[in-house]
Amino acid sequence: MKNIKIGIPKALLYFKYKELWHLFFQKLGCQIIISSDTNKEILENGIKFSPDEACMALKIYMGHIHFLQNKCDYILVPRLACLKKDEILCTNFSALYDLIKNTFPTNIIHYNVDVKHNKTEEMAFIKMGKTLGFSKKESQLAYYYAKSRADLNKIKMLDEQKKLLQQKNLKILLAGHPYNLYDQFIGEPIQKLLKENNITLIFSDIYEENDLNEQVKTITKTNYWTYNKEIIAAIVQYEKHIDGIILLTSFPCGPDSLSNEMILRKIKIPIINLILDEADSNTGLITRIESFIDILEERRKRNEERTND
Repeated sequence: MKNIKIGIPKALLYFKYKELWHLFFQKLGCQIIISSDTNKEILENGIKFSPDEACMALKIYMGHIHFLQNKCDYILVPRLACLKKDEILCTNFSALYDLIKNTFPTNIIHYNVDVKHNKTEEMAFIKMGKTLGFSKKESQLAYYYAKSRADLNKIKMLDEQKKLLQQKNLKILLAGHPYNLYDQFIGEPIQKLLKENNITLIFSDIYEENDLNEQVKTITKTNYWTYNKEIIAAIVQYEKHIDGIILLTSFPCGPDSLSNEMILRKIKIPIINLILDEADSNTGLITRIESFIDILEERRKRNEERTND
């Protein structure tokens, strides 16, 4: 099959796996169609098709699925249940396929990763490629190519972030899931505000993966959510090199609410916890962030005065 159009929603797991997805489908010669940046219309459409108890991030995702309908041959909807043994993901990620299939009359291409049941990412991508009409060898080579390039990009991003830690101005760790940190509607306005206040931004999805479990144990020994463990490990790594932390969460995320509570209890530097939903006021958000920056500036000033005494 040639000229297959693959629609990819620019929401949820897109911000974590976009390089892997793009490179895999491009290597196979597929045409990729990305939904537009999140806006009010996409969110409102997502709310219409979402369960009442869905978090804001899932509502946004549903809006992106709605946007892609009739624009492509397939929409990519992965099912991720377990990425590491003895760990789990939020149930939303294992339920996405069924949720989309039973809500929208659209063709879905998906892959299923469940390490607990011996379903690895490599096996899942090969099966997905074969579903699209490519051979096992073509699919495997496309996965190896995409995976290696994506891993190299992660190393490059980590090197660039380490350089930012050397800057002298205030440094704030923006901690949360990538779909909250980078979404145009959720995270981008916060990033813009911080940069306008001359803040150096450090991101929790860019971190050293070595000794992750040992780092997490300094905060909690009972957290089994893979993505939340990554956020915690990043906070532990960067705590001594930054001035403050902004926790960014979509209401009402269960794993985040528990993990954030543990973080707030154990981390000693200033933290602000921003829990966002579709009804949030930008004015109130701006006021809270600006007040937090004032606190960090005053704290740094006092620390410098003590050092000089």
